[in-house]
Amino acid sequence: MSRVVPVVLCGGIGARLWPMSRSQSPKQFHPVADAGSLTFFQSTVQRHRAGCYADPVVVTATPHVQTVLRQLAGLQCEGRLIVEPFARNTGPAVLAAALEIAAEDPDRLMLVLPSDHVISGDFDSIVADARKAAEDGRIVLFGITPAYPETGYGYIVDGGIFRHNAALRRVAKFVEKPPREQAEALITSGSAYWASGISLFAARTIIDEFRRIDPKTFAAVSLAFENGIRKAGQVHLGGEAFRHARAEPTERIIFEHSPHVILAPADITWSDVGSWTSVHGVGQQDEKGNVFHGDVIATDTENALVRAGDRLVALVGVPEVIVIDTPDALLVTRRGRCQDVQKVVELLRRSQRLEASRHKRREHEWGRSMSLLRSGGLDMVMLTINSGTSVNIDPEPGRKLIVTRGTIEMFDGPWRRSVGQGEHVTLDNLQPCRLVNAGAQEAEALLMTLRPTLMLAAQAGVSHHVS
Repeated sequence: MSRVVPVVLCGGIGARLWPMSRSQSPKQFHPVADAGSLTFFQSTVQRHRAGCYADPVVVTATPHVQTVLRQLAGLQCEGRLIVEPFARNTGPAVLAAALEIAAEDPDRLMLVLPSDHVISGDFDSIVADARKAAEDGRIVLFGITPAYPETGYGYIVDGGIFRHNAALRRVAKFVEKPPREQAEALITSGSAYWASGISLFAARTIIDEFRRIDPKTFAAVSLAFENGIRKAGQVHLGGEAFRHARAEPTERIIFEHSPHVILAPADITWSDVGSWTSVHGVGQQDEKGNVFHGDVIATDTENALVRAGDRLVALVGVPEVIVIDTPDALLVTRRGRCQDVQKVVELLRRSQRLEASRHKRREHEWGRSMSLLRSGGLDMVMLTINSGTSVNIDPEPGRKLIVTRGTIEMFDGPWRRSVGQGEHVTLDNLQPCRLVNAGAQEAEALLMTLRPTLMLAAQAGVSHHVS
């Protein structure tokens, strides 16, 4: 019996989990609990590594390739990557993964998994019970026994017994994020399940359904796959063809129109962790219902969630509060209002604020970067380069590098030079340069870029205010 291929989808942004989750560093790559714990993505991969599972296929975006590789390495896990030139929702992502799997074995089963959900319970046995149906050409959708009338989830309504397997059900209909009254009626009926976004089917089955139901998307993704660039276990899809794929979830493109879908009820603990209220719900609560991460003290406070950053967070008499502290942004809201956090993100985007897209402090395969200042025409970034690693820096007028700790070997075109602590170099040559830390300890350097408008003002003797 061939092993099931987990297909992990890493394309979401998680705007409702701002300021932790941002477009360049989405929630799936952040720790589930305290710093040092597994990330959401790593937890998903780790959950599906035993016995019946093959190495995963991960669908991600170009900016996240190195993060995925680094986090897979942290698990000592091999995996193949499908790299999207831009997001087109889950439908094209799933089809691209199916084409990759079918190239080896069209009958291989694939278990499609969002990368940012939290699951506890014996889910593997539920998957095992559904294998035969998937092998027979069925599309198995896993529905979660609902705990309350959630309006932010989709629902799958039970259509009666599936005669080939008593553990499975037919699908009567799909209900997308119902209003409160309808959600309560669905719960009361006892025949509705939360749509988990997890599905099981053969690669051949989903490919055939895309070809039949949405031939345009099938053609676009197939061409993007065929014309993709392949290197070291990665397929970078061709962008020109991929942009013609329909930007919709698999549910809307295929599942809602396929006669092959069936339901596998799953009585497990599950959360899509789509808001800070959900994070509180899956966290380890103290006797007062509080979930604290980092340096937190509290008095007269109940049912609160706090993620402290680099400083102490103190709460006094503020129940039901949520506080998320990061180096460049602080979120304070109340439980029950967390769905509105994305409104803040929309405001930040309209204002073209960097806090919408990236963190001030970022992790890289070579080390860390910390944005110290970005105002007017001046950028200042502190680079921490790990021992034995290197980073490429593009040339730019007005760009300088000051080494603040250790020694850095700089390769500038055909030239090589050592830059020690306290020394500086200009990086406005036409050639990109490579900074190498050959020492045994971390090296640090301050990268400063003086934009042309500020340079001209300085040369003319004009006072320029930097706020």
